[in-house]
Amino acid sequence: MPRKLRIEYPGAMYHVMSRGNRRQDIFLDDVDRHDFLKTLAEACQKTGWQVHAYCLMEARRLEPGDEAALTVFRRGWYVGSEVFRQEQLARMEGKLGEHHAGQLRRETAEAKGERIIAEELRRLGWSERDLAIRRKNAPDRVAIAVRLRREATLSIKTIAARVHLGTSNTANARLHRAMKELVAAGSGQGAFGI
Repeated sequence: MPRKLRIEYPGAMYHVMSRGNRRQDIFLDDVDRHDFLKTLAEACQKTGWQVHAYCLMEARRLEPGDEAALTVFRRGWYVGSEVFRQEQLARMEGKLGEHHAGQLRRETAEAKGERIIAEELRRLGWSERDLAIRRKNAPDRVAIAVRLRREATLSIKTIAARVHLGTSNTANARLHRAMKELVAAGSGQGAFGI
């Protein structure tokens, strides 16, 4: 069965692999490795591709080792520092399609949620501590939750925990009431200024 067509769009990131038939090596010596990298560089120049990371491996070099030493590389969909992860999530915001994995979608939504919270805290002149100690039904806190619900694809449970709104059931009721007030206000601005 042929593989599905690759969905392409501007700014997409792809994990590309090249393997030998029947697990045979594709690089016989350092000249082969050098030629491969030269060809990759030429393709990048012609197409405008950017290579963020690469690894030339051979099957025979994979030996059993210390599994604990490899955990630093097993972080899900990315390999690199937390700063690199945040930069990639910011670049992907709003660009994920149906073909992207659930974990990547969730992480992107969480990054967007954190950005929204930071903006709102700055606007209000609050710190994280202020957010935590305010009443659970404080209008500004509920307004932050409403904005998160409208602009990010976060679950109510996640919003409730992050904005300290109480249980997800309580948060759901507060959000429902607040959203209803926004609709009743007509313009969608309402008392929350959103």
